[in-house]
Amino acid sequence: MSPTIIAGAASPPRSVRALLAELPGAVLDEARLAAAAVDRSGVRTSGLPLALVRAKSVDDVRRTMRVAHEHRIPVVPRGAGSGVAGGATAGPGTVVLDLSGLDRIVDLDPHDETADVEPGVVTADLDRAAAAHGLRYAPDPASAAFSTIGGNIATNAGGMRCVKYGVTRDAVLGLDVVLADGTLVHTGRRTVKGVAGLDVTSLFVGSEGVLGVVVGATLRLRPLTEATATVAATFADVVAAADGCAALARDRRQPSVLELLDHATLEVVDRAQGSTHARRGGALVIAQADGPGAAAEAAAIAEVLARTALAVEHGVDDATSERLLQARRLALPSIEAFGRALIEDICVPRSRLAEAFAGVQEISRRTGVAVYSFAHAGDGNLHPIISFDAALPEPPLEVHEAADAIFALALSLGGTVTGEHGIGSLKRAWLAREVGEESLALQTRLKDALDPRGILNPGKAL
Repeated sequence: MSPTIIAGAASPPRSVRALLAELPGAVLDEARLAAAAVDRSGVRTSGLPLALVRAKSVDDVRRTMRVAHEHRIPVVPRGAGSGVAGGATAGPGTVVLDLSGLDRIVDLDPHDETADVEPGVVTADLDRAAAAHGLRYAPDPASAAFSTIGGNIATNAGGMRCVKYGVTRDAVLGLDVVLADGTLVHTGRRTVKGVAGLDVTSLFVGSEGVLGVVVGATLRLRPLTEATATVAATFADVVAAADGCAALARDRRQPSVLELLDHATLEVVDRAQGSTHARRGGALVIAQADGPGAAAEAAAIAEVLARTALAVEHGVDDATSERLLQARRLALPSIEAFGRALIEDICVPRSRLAEAFAGVQEISRRTGVAVYSFAHAGDGNLHPIISFDAALPEPPLEVHEAADAIFALALSLGGTVTGEHGIGSLKRAWLAREVGEESLALQTRLKDALDPRGILNPGKAL
């Protein structure tokens, strides 16, 4: 079966006519092209892409890339479009390569605890399939209900459980990747250990589609935990809460989840969801422990948090625990319900998390911009969400000033401008400032070696 191609011009140029001749089945549909041109970041392009290719097989991807390479047509790989850094936006002259139709769980091996999947598999669907065998897919981004494995791999996505189980890269054993010229390569292995050759798999994880198109992945699964125990702690303010989270690291406690929400975030969640979280204090910390020693570990976590918290609830029941975690997952949708959001994800050393929160609060005060902050506190990954009037066609100047100040703050604290969302198109100006000109030049040479004609997701990541 041929992929569906939607052409964006009534009289497309010769290069696109060649693409359509190679992959028949084109229709004109500007509404669908417009939908394929944007992602969740809200970045708007100056026009529609030339075409949308909806791949239904690996061969579709290979044929598309061969023709695109031959005619120097820029290609933007796309999954669910759930990225928030502008990594899947497509402007005029580009072809969008939609991989959401490659959505099979090809194999799930309960003995080896691995899964072979296509890139369009929804993250939560894989987790549910693994659960039927007493396993789980450990990475759990907040977008798990709709994000795809391919997109997770493209950005090296994190999530709430990453404090204990690692990010996407830690779950990827091997990849199938289509290169810019249509060549299919296999990287990695099915075993947990292996050091034969360079670690090319890790090179592709987090590369945001600029080095190749992931069409398959061998993923590591983990056993479902025997028990989970939850602790909820309220603090006078977010700085005190961040200090409490840092104290857990100093005391060598190991939560499987450690989330922090500031008062502004609690208020907007209450406003959107009808809850009452903000009435209890100025910040909320949600911690979980899992495994055979979950109860004892949770008790130790509660003891540490109680040193500075206003109140600590230990032994939270399953229903209450789920409501608390749902409040965290609903934080971003709640903010987006009342305005347009510029979604950021700086990361700092855990010991400096309180300084990061204090700095973000000062930036908000100084610029007059509303900033809602929550964090994967266990690994120092802070999400300062800048909100502004959705009626505005573009973010106002003070929003850009606040974002730049937040990035500068992260670097001044020894951190990074992105912990898990990627550079995309939104943060490219900050990449050299973080990694240095020499490192950026090296990364550019790697890109040139794999994509000599520069057709893969141009204008993103590097």
